[in-house]
Amino acid sequence: MFSEEQLVVYPAQGVGRVERIETQVIGGASADFFIVRILSNNVTLMVPVKNAANVGLRPLCTAEQGAAIIESLKDRSDFTGYTGQNWNRRYREYSEKLKSGDLADVAYVLKELLLIGQNKELSFGERRLLEQATSLLTLELALALDKDQQEIKDVINEIFADVLQPKPEE
Repeated sequence: MFSEEQLVVYPAQGVGRVERIETQVIGGASADFFIVRILSNNVTLMVPVKNAANVGLRPLCTAEQGAAIIESLKDRSDFTGYTGQNWNRRYREYSEKLKSGDLADVAYVLKELLLIGQNKELSFGERRLLEQATSLLTLELALALDKDQQEIKDVINEIFADVLQPKPEE
């Protein structure tokens, strides 16, 4: 399924590299594990080979998929906006999307939070989710598109320049 040195994505953790595949005996049973080091924080994960798909371990997106994700950020027609839904419900919904491991879901959370932040102050939890979504998205896109992570952040900032403008003091 995955090979040593391959870049993979672990949901909510982000991009990692398969350092090795090893067999360990646990409770008398032998099992194979992917040893994955997460690039952003240097954490090492042991992912059972048999369970890798169930936990959402997936290959890095392709350059084509990455370009499509960037294009999707430009489309605001799917923006649900701040519909009176309380921040707690939004927080749970967005957390689930980040845990899904689906890059389109991560992009959705980033876009929604940036656009919501245009009209109201984000809660502390929402700001943390925005930081997490930004980190997850920019690192994977940078690697997929062979760019620097800051270049991807700059592209996102350009897409949302109208939203990210400082608000005039009232």
